[in-house]
Formats: sequence, structure tokens, C-alpha cells
Amino acid sequence: MRHEPALWGAVGNTPLFPVELVDPPGNGRLYLKAEWLNPGGSVKDRAAREILRDALCRGELTGRRLLDASSGNTGIAYAMLGAAAGVEVTICLPANASPERRALLEIYGAEVVLTDRLEGTEGASKRAQELVAEQPERYYFADQYSNPANIRAHRETTGPEIWAQTEGRITHFVAAMGTTGTMMGTGGLLKERNPEIRLIGVQPDSPLHGLEGLKHLSTTTHLPALYDPQVPDLVAEIPTETADRTARRLAREAGYLVGWSAGAAVAAALDILRQEPDAYVVAIGCDTGVRYLSDPHRWTEP
Repeated sequence: MRHEPALWGAVGNTPLFPVELVDPPGNGRLYLKAEWLNPGGSVKDRAAREILRDALCRGELTGRRLLDASSGNTGIAYAMLGAAAGVEVTICLPANASPERRALLEIYGAEVVLTDRLEGTEGASKRAQELVAEQPERYYFADQYSNPANIRAHRETTGPEIWAQTEGRITHFVAAMGTTGTMMGTGGLLKERNPEIRLIGVQPDSPLHGLEGLKHLSTTTHLPALYDPQVPDLVAEIPTETADRTARRLAREAGYLVGWSAGAAVAAALDILRQEPDAYVVAIGCDTGVRYLSDPHRWTEP
């Protein structure tokens, strides 16, 4: 690739928005890193761009399609950025992914291979590995769960952005964990800048949950290869219902329409502020809530 598509330059440099809720806990500061304003609508644009960039530079995509497993957001990012670069994309997607995610993949021209909804992203990853084993000449398996470009994307962009935007005053960083690339890259960089910063990873409170893209790392049989359990200072477990309720609050009290994973991250951030009222907390707003409108009951108070 002689030059990167102009669209790729729109990834990153997202704003940091204050979260101003009715009856907030303590006197601390809570900010949301607005990753839903990336061109593909999620934080996954960062990792997808770096993975694509790396694969293209190494010639892995010459005559081959990029193949990966995704719950939706990374797949959409691959498809969008790949379309701009002339890269064909195949995504193995659990059949229970939201209709909006599947539609976006198809609109961007990706080939979608649906996998067993009960097996989640692990089943999708297994199918991707089968496909590349069957046709290695056709596919390059990007494997976002073990690709070091995932971590590098956040170490080189998300982390420095947050440090600069907070002028180094951040005391706590909160991110929901799926591939764990955001926490490993961003958190690792922030710890180097200030070892006193607390890193809080967020996972669902059980293996059976409704938080698309997140893993219950405590029980999964296949930990992401990127994950280093020594990086987070704390792993907070957030129930799906709490994440849903917090996402509704963000929409109705602050005007931020974000997805359930951002709801989980902000719920964990609010718990921090209850315990440490003067904290300066930054949470990752992973994606837009527009991607979940086909599930209307979750936006309605029970």
C-alpha cells in the first residue's frame, strides 16, 4: 500500500467528555472517552487499523482476504477500513449478534460466516481457525485476541491521548475487557507515565450475560493471549442489569447514547467515586448505543 486511505486518518483523537449525572457520587471527576465518535462507531477502529496496517506492510494480504472472529465491532471496523484500502474481509460472527452489526458488515461488503450463538466469540474463533486451516491461500487470520498490533494501537494512541487530555491528572482508568487490548495497551502506557494510576478492568459478573463483546475472564476456558492479569489493579464484575441501567442513565441524564459495555465501565467508575470521592476517573465509551436499538426492552425501565 503506497499510502493510507484518508479515512484511516479519522481514527482516534476522540474527545473526553465530562459525565454529569443527576445526583453523582462524591466530588470527583468522571470523564468518558468518546470512542463511539470514531468513523466506525467504536473503539475497535483503533485496533483494526493497526492490524490492517501491520498485515499490509508485511504482505500478508497480497491475494488473500483478512479473516477474523468478532462479536461485531471489530468486524465492522475491519470491513469499513478494509473497503477504503481495497482489502476483502471475512468475519465469523455469532448468530446472536445484533441485527445492526450484521447489517453494517454486509453494507461495507464483508463476507459474514454465522456461527453457533451458544458458543459466542469462542465458537466464532474456532470456525475462523478451521477456515484458515482449510484454505490458507485464501485467508489471513488476523486473530485480534492474540495480535500484538491490538495492544500497540492503544499504547500509541489511546493512552497518550488520555494522558494529554487530562494533563496527567488522571487517577483511575476504567475499561471493559473482551480481547483486553484496550486495557493492556492504554493501561500499560498510563502506568508508565504514573505508577500511582489505578487500572480497573471490567468484566460481566457471570459467564451467562448480555454484554456483547465482553468476556467473563474468571471462567473462560480460552483466555485472550493478549491478557496479562498483572496489568489491572482491580477487575470489577458488573451485572448486565447494572450495565443496562447505567447506559440508560447516560442517555437520559447526560445525552450520551452508548452501548452496554460503556454502561458497565461507567457503573464501575461510579463505584470508584463512591469509595474515593476526589478521584479523577476516565472510562472508555466503547461504542454507540445505536447498535443496540433492535433490543428495545433493554432501553426501558423494568
